[in-house]
Amino acid sequence: MSIGVVVFPGSNCDRDVRWATQGCIGIPTRYLWHEETDLSQLDAVVLPGGFSYGDYLRCGAIARFAPVLSSLVEFANNGGKVLGICNGFQILTELGLLPGALTRNSGMHFICEDAPLKVVSNRTPWLSNFEKDGSIQLPIAHGEGRYQCSDDTLKALQDDDSIALTYSQNPNGSVADIAGVTNQKGNVLGLMPHPERACDPATGGVDGRKLIEALINRL
Repeated sequence: MSIGVVVFPGSNCDRDVRWATQGCIGIPTRYLWHEETDLSQLDAVVLPGGFSYGDYLRCGAIARFAPVLSSLVEFANNGGKVLGICNGFQILTELGLLPGALTRNSGMHFICEDAPLKVVSNRTPWLSNFEKDGSIQLPIAHGEGRYQCSDDTLKALQDDDSIALTYSQNPNGSVADIAGVTNQKGNVLGLMPHPERACDPATGGVDGRKLIEALINRL
């Protein structure tokens, strides 16, 4: 199997993701420049964190027009596994692969800390190694991670079992404490916490490692 990590101008967690997937877990991983369009040899694609195109307009708003993302939509619609982390989550909402939007944290400050989380749904392959309603801990690092959606969208997420992760202690004002959501099929996961920063025992916890290893078990 192989994983692709999309690189935009301004991405800064692409190397962290590759170290997690290939360095820690041994999954062949290659970078995908934002102008590439061929995803045919990949089993999964990761949109990493960072500041794509400087986030000068709105987080993810410019990146969503990158050529690689046209291919990503087709990839996801055909059942390909997609993971969007932090800025990658923002891009997935701008692209329409996931509902809702990410806005400025309620406290208007950048937050960088470990966050205790609840696994609300484990139906997505990315979370199949975790028990439903179980607790995990992953780092967060964002200034615009406040998940927002309409009441109708929230109900649809709840009805579809698409709320993947919630904060045990809400750090940013996200509606319903949401930290991550999936699409209806469950193959696309977007989350604000950084699983790639919790894969190497030398740097802390390894709950993020279990998230990536779960993908191997489902392929």
